[in-house]
Amino acid sequence: MGKTFKLFRPALLCFFVMTILCGVIYTAAVTGIAQLIFPNQANGSMITVTLSDGTQKEYGSALIAQEFTKPDYLIGRPMGTTNISPVSEEQKTKVQERIDWLHSLDPDNTADIPMDLVTVSGSGVDPNITPAAAEYQVARIARERDMSEDDVRAIIKKYSSGRFLGFIGEPAVNVLKVNLALDGLL
Repeated sequence: MGKTFKLFRPALLCFFVMTILCGVIYTAAVTGIAQLIFPNQANGSMITVTLSDGTQKEYGSALIAQEFTKPDYLIGRPMGTTNISPVSEEQKTKVQERIDWLHSLDPDNTADIPMDLVTVSGSGVDPNITPAAAEYQVARIARERDMSEDDVRAIIKKYSSGRFLGFIGEPAVNVLKVNLALDGLL
């Protein structure tokens, strides 16, 4: 028993030391630095609105999509993860179902549907859509909310972002922020 413990003692000691270093000290340091330098992002980039009675309400994260299906809202990308091949029959069926749903939501819109409105993002929770996908929905939202299309476009523009550093990534529109602004909360 004593000899066996002697053999395992260095491994156990290493295990406990590494657990403390990597599992506790490193985690606490990274969390503490994040809280100091980027507190909003470290806490989930929550969108908090102060209501008329002075209370604050969290509506969701600016980084994680929420599903909107009513015609008076900006509709985001389909949610959920998938590992379906982009050229499979199952993927074609899902895309066609989404196309049919969007046509039923706005039968007057005969424009081509932007691809990001019918395909799932890599994460399945992308909070943004392309400016083209937002523009595709402007007339429907304006009609449903009895607003001018220019007013809807102004809100979309306000919650749009360009490419990072002018050349990295794609321009994007944050769906949750636009919908909160349409509701008069932002």
